[in-house]
Amino acid sequence: MSNVSIETQATPKFNAEAFAMNIARAMETSGQALAAYLKPRQTGEVRDKPPNELGEVIKTFSVIAEYWLSDKERASDLQIKLGKDYLDLWGSAVRRMAGEADARPAIEPAPRDKRFQDPEWKSNQFFDFVLQLYLLTSKWAQALVHNAEGIDEHTRKKAEFYVQQITNAIAPSNFILTNPEVLRATVESNGDNLVRGMKMLAEDIEAGHGTLRIRQSDSTNLEVGVNMATTAGKVIYQNDLMQLIQYSPATESVLRTPLLIVPPWINKFYILDLRPEKSYIKWCVDQGITVFVISWVNPDKELGKKTWADYMTEGPLTAMDVIERVTGEMKVHTAGYCVGGTMLASTLAYLAEKRRQRVTSATFFAAQVDFTQAGDLLVFVDEDQISALERDMHESGVLEGSKMAMAFNMLRSNDLIWSYVVNNYLKGQPPSSFDLLHWNSDATRMPASNHSYYLRNCYLENRLSTGTMVLDNTLLDLSKVKVPVYNLAAREDHIAPAESVLYGSQFFGGPVKYVLSGSGHIAGVVNPPASKKYQYWTNDNIKDVKLADWLKDAQEHKGSWWPDWRAWLENLDAETVPARAVGSSDVPPLEDAPGSYVRVRA
Repeated sequence: MSNVSIETQATPKFNAEAFAMNIARAMETSGQALAAYLKPRQTGEVRDKPPNELGEVIKTFSVIAEYWLSDKERASDLQIKLGKDYLDLWGSAVRRMAGEADARPAIEPAPRDKRFQDPEWKSNQFFDFVLQLYLLTSKWAQALVHNAEGIDEHTRKKAEFYVQQITNAIAPSNFILTNPEVLRATVESNGDNLVRGMKMLAEDIEAGHGTLRIRQSDSTNLEVGVNMATTAGKVIYQNDLMQLIQYSPATESVLRTPLLIVPPWINKFYILDLRPEKSYIKWCVDQGITVFVISWVNPDKELGKKTWADYMTEGPLTAMDVIERVTGEMKVHTAGYCVGGTMLASTLAYLAEKRRQRVTSATFFAAQVDFTQAGDLLVFVDEDQISALERDMHESGVLEGSKMAMAFNMLRSNDLIWSYVVNNYLKGQPPSSFDLLHWNSDATRMPASNHSYYLRNCYLENRLSTGTMVLDNTLLDLSKVKVPVYNLAAREDHIAPAESVLYGSQFFGGPVKYVLSGSGHIAGVVNPPASKKYQYWTNDNIKDVKLADWLKDAQEHKGSWWPDWRAWLENLDAETVPARAVGSSDVPPLEDAPGSYVRVRA
């Protein structure tokens, strides 16, 4: 009996009755998903209107279409090229059906394309044909954009991005009948995977209040202050925009100069304090550093008029004043991550103009001060798109975090969108518990005034590096920033490209150490030494050099850049003092870290 049981578990038999029942249940649950979508629209909670991006897509593709269709010979050549590729595919398929084992495919997927790793994409003639048809069509569509002449570079970049999003969306791996893994799972489970998938779909639409909020991680065992952001400390100050956290010392003595971390407000600070074994904040505390971190508020409409200047004044400048009251130190080491780094750079320029010496050093994690090479996010930046976004933000007072999160996810849509659509809703497999992806989905809103200033002054007009940014009636000049800078970039970063960070290094007026880490925007920064992953490169030459040339002469170091940064920090100021208590009689603690601001979900 045990042998029969084992065999039954290994090769489950198809049960037509169970399959029919599950398909009916899946259809019923999909009706619940539709109801979850319609309900907030019926109550007026959600008002549908064509997304601004749709107009941009149509306008951009119209420019490309006009080029190809304005010349009959050009349009004819276009059709002939696609027709020839399809004929080659048909010929290859026919030869394979005739038994020619060595029949070469017309096109093959990239070796690292995770969507088509299942062996049946090659062994099964149907799936092989569908795959090649998709790849040829995608290649042809991309060539339409690449080969269009006389198109301005911004329009071409937008068209390339939109084509990539469309081709990613229509991939055969995203549909039940053209994905061998999904089809196999459907047959083997008698359709139970679709029941589970539609249930998750309904739950995710309901969680998004009528908009699909794709779950990327199982949050059951992930809670801020319980499983993440658990480094001991206290909130010692708060205002409308931020809470200031001071962390409890873990060593008998600490560096005299404390560290102030300015995280991005686009996401929450605990990316630097995930689980203890990968927490940058905990590591700094264990290394004998007095650490202060800004935890930005998740703003509502009432804070919609808060500006970039408000964020500077009520953020890092106020934090420096509080740190002086608590520690007696007038100067701090500073670190800024992503847009927090851009804010820090503008704050340093502001202090330099005011001739206020409050900072000993500045560290930037994947942060830009020049935006001429700002990468894929430039696709979303032009006058028309920013104006449309400003009109939307004017109504609500904020930019919803889900919109910014979707923009970031679209930069890697196969990994961060479609893989979860397939896994969750087609295979019916809930995602695993992953702190990084839980943080990624914990989006924050942004005040309309602040976000508009950021987009216009940085991405659109590039004012910070050119010395034309005005902040609180003060003209900023980065060349007046003389403090030593540790400028970290990540080699595979799509948000703050390494080339852009390298180029931005030259605008500071003091010594700059540019360091390049392996991996991307998150893993390149959050890379604890104990994990022994990735590597980093150093090279003192940063003047008028391209990244490729910089790398040729760079020295590679295995593992994390964290110890290198700690040594750099101590070389600047090695003096130590006895470990400090958290807060003071003048600034008493308000609540335990990580505080209440970080717990507010969008």
